[in-house]
Amino acid sequence: MGFKASETDDSNKIKRDSVQQDSLKRNKFYKTNVHASYYHDKFNGRKTASGQLFDNKLYTAAHRTLKFGTKVKVINPDTDKSVIVVINDRGPFVSGREIDLTKKAFSVIADSKRAGFLIVNLEIIE
Repeated sequence: MGFKASETDDSNKIKRDSVQQDSLKRNKFYKTNVHASYYHDKFNGRKTASGQLFDNKLYTAAHRTLKFGTKVKVINPDTDKSVIVVINDRGPFVSGREIDLTKKAFSVIADSKRAGFLIVNLEIIE
């Protein structure tokens, strides 16, 4: 019909490759509108699931399924404040909560220090 299959295949492959590369350049939301809470000070000095010692003054977090070492940008959509944390523990173990942050990380994005949890968006940082 006037076209060669190989030309069409190559054209489609180029389009697919450029779309894949564009999507890799932009960080995508992992989850939106999820609950984030923070650790109590009683956990300071205890070992996390990854074997590291917990410190509420660092920028780390607990998540049930993300790999240890994963960097996650946690965004408060109400204020557009964000913080980047590294997953080094498992949890949270409270139903409905998605991520536990250190107090340091939580305080960066929270409006009020008295808030026990926030609704946040999570973005995986590549």
